[in-house]
Amino acid sequence: MKPESKKYTAVVDGKELMIETGTLAEQAGGAVTVRMGDSVILGTATMSDSAREGADFFPLTVNYEERMYANGSIPGSFFRREGRPGEDATLTCRLIDRPLRPMFPKDLRNDVQLILYALSSDDQPMDVLGINAASAALVISDIPWDGPIAGIRVGRIDGKFIAFPTFDEIEESDLDLVMAGSRDAILTVESNSKELSEEVILEALEWGQKAVQPLIDAQEKMAREIGKEKRSYLSFKVSDELKAEVKSKALAPINEVLEKNLGKVEFRKSLDAVRDEILESYAENEEVAPGDVKEAFEDVLKSAIRNRILETGKRSDGRDLTTVRDIWCEVNISPRPHGVGLFTRGQTQVMTMTTLGTPRDAQMIDNLSPTDTKRYMHHYNFPPFSVGEVRFLRGTSRREVGHGALAERALLPVLPSEEEFPYTMRLVSEVLSSNGSSSMASVCGSTLSLMDTGVPIKAPVAGVAMGLVKEGDRYAILTDIQGLEDHIGNMDFKVAGTDQGITALQMDIKLKGLSSQVMAEALEQAKAARSLIMSKMLETISEPREDLKPHVPRIEAIRVPVDKIGAIIGPGGKIIREIQEDTGAKIDIDDDGLVYIATDNAESARLAKERIEGLTATPEVGRIYTGRVVGIKTFGAFVEILPGIDGLVHISQLESSHVKNVEDVVDFGDEITVMVTDISKDGKIRLSRQAVLEGWSLEEAQKADRKK
Repeated sequence: MKPESKKYTAVVDGKELMIETGTLAEQAGGAVTVRMGDSVILGTATMSDSAREGADFFPLTVNYEERMYANGSIPGSFFRREGRPGEDATLTCRLIDRPLRPMFPKDLRNDVQLILYALSSDDQPMDVLGINAASAALVISDIPWDGPIAGIRVGRIDGKFIAFPTFDEIEESDLDLVMAGSRDAILTVESNSKELSEEVILEALEWGQKAVQPLIDAQEKMAREIGKEKRSYLSFKVSDELKAEVKSKALAPINEVLEKNLGKVEFRKSLDAVRDEILESYAENEEVAPGDVKEAFEDVLKSAIRNRILETGKRSDGRDLTTVRDIWCEVNISPRPHGVGLFTRGQTQVMTMTTLGTPRDAQMIDNLSPTDTKRYMHHYNFPPFSVGEVRFLRGTSRREVGHGALAERALLPVLPSEEEFPYTMRLVSEVLSSNGSSSMASVCGSTLSLMDTGVPIKAPVAGVAMGLVKEGDRYAILTDIQGLEDHIGNMDFKVAGTDQGITALQMDIKLKGLSSQVMAEALEQAKAARSLIMSKMLETISEPREDLKPHVPRIEAIRVPVDKIGAIIGPGGKIIREIQEDTGAKIDIDDDGLVYIATDNAESARLAKERIEGLTATPEVGRIYTGRVVGIKTFGAFVEILPGIDGLVHISQLESSHVKNVEDVVDFGDEITVMVTDISKDGKIRLSRQAVLEGWSLEEAQKADRKK
């Protein structure tokens, strides 16, 4: 007998979101489906029975899997089944993971796994539905978790905020902001926008936080009515007694290290020496685990750094709260890449390479979104040597995908359109050294690299990472945070934009409440920092180069009538192959009639363009053409003036004087120059050679033709 399902609904900005549970995945710790329109996602949450042996961290995994049956399509891969998650699916996993993770008990070591499937996909992006599905599954499960939270996407069309915009509305919107919030606080934010002001972004955040309240209400009702009792677990909390002991031993030497204002490597080595000495003091005590001592030491270190910032305004490297680390930049440092930008800020260094390609080099997208190609790609690599480590090189990590996507979104609003600049663009950011905010360094490196390439971007983009330390009513906003400050702080706030406004933003907040005033101050402080960073970048290269480098392929775009595409391609592709072989050009044709001609030299481009225009041109009355005689009759000659298009030169129009026989003037295959004097309704074309010989105007040619 089918079990009874429970349904809970929430209405946000006139759109209904329904959460259903009770019929699917009954053995999971918690399972729900979330539906908006015809978009449906299944969310499950399950916890292992025991703690992971030897783990000194909370082992949470979040997996979102796009099932192509959700929109009625078959995967495009060779195996015709879904493989490893694509970039969008990976970003969705990160989007769901980040707001959930801080709300689990810090002393939990049991494995927790969330798995989400797209069951039906319509016009609503699945990522934000996934946040709500994951939260609802956890809320009704037996897993200890301090939820619920809710996710919402905020768009803005004609100055008005809207919730859960569709794919089409996102295209129309000047803002695409995804945020997750609890009852009282914003937890995470991901956004890209078209150079919007700090004030508009802040309004969007406040609007979104109010809008999620019905989603929180629905989940709290679920928890009361059908939520399972939360399971007990083995706590790995360090005792207060050990924390006090370690603090008494570690605080003074930690403060001594902080006073030295050391660089990252020296700072870490000095702290490791202090920690190792304390570990040694417990070596004979079998009742104290080394992992507990390390955790207690990290707590003391975190507290010491935070107190120093709040009490003195000084940071571990000696900077005050608003100072940006030293910046230097270079471009064009490698001979063959199409563009290179090197951005160095303190101990963070990123080198970004640009490669230009033809439209056929665009990335093919096979997922549940309506996007099928991507002409701008940014890839981010974070090798172990960038942080002085040695580890096995594996595939691209989720973090690398996420950082690359953030930098990619930051530049999208300033890129030229495909018709303005008909190239596919791939940027690769190589992190050569990292001590905080390499993703924002990638934004800066990308701007430098694009300008070095000669891409006509609308404006340069710079980025900066902000931090926050807050205790009670005291708080300090930190500009250009280092890796350690990200770890010990209450907020990681990355902002990228032009002089006109914000283009991308990513925020993780580790507090249960953050006032609008603090957020507004952080945005303003970030704006000042971006302006400073931008000025340093523009000292190196102030605008895009006027021309591409000599070894970069040239691409020209021309538009032809859609009904003429077949004439360019020819039977079985014969014509387009001939043009490419004869001219050396590469030719791509879009379904809308946009033709791309890619060559290494201007002469090849000219020849290919002439051939294509000749194949697609339409005869015009009054225009003069040079054509080939393709037929001779007693009454005149037929001349092919365009490929496959011919007209009649009447015998009376062949010469200035009287002509007895057509063959006296022209023969089959001769080239002659003629004027189009008339095109009838049924497409018949009248030509005149005499009009060209006499230098007549169209009116004179038509008058002479009528007389004869």
